[in-house]
Amino acid sequence: MALAIAIGAYHYYHQSSNPYPAAVLRLSGDTSRGSALFQLNCSVCHGAKGTGEVGPSLVDIGDRRTRLSLIEQVISGKTPPMPQFQPDPQAMADLLAYLQSL
Repeated sequence: MALAIAIGAYHYYHQSSNPYPAAVLRLSGDTSRGSALFQLNCSVCHGAKGTGEVGPSLVDIGDRRTRLSLIEQVISGKTPPMPQFQPDPQAMADLLAYLQSL
């Protein structure tokens, strides 16, 4: 229980200290535009269908990760060789929609 509260507090603080995730989460994403972004930026490592190559499989990633944690993963650059990537909020919302469709 305490861990869940701590995680919730972290996410609240992180969202309030960085307006980007909140801006993304307010938007609806377009899966087809997200797919195009994925093919251009992510498919080299995660495979054309997100099944994994150099990077891990992203199939069913929406069942394993929250939208906020996916945003943080994409923009952080903390897991080399994945580069830091911060598309505009609408493009990130589109990418999230696509990732959740895998």
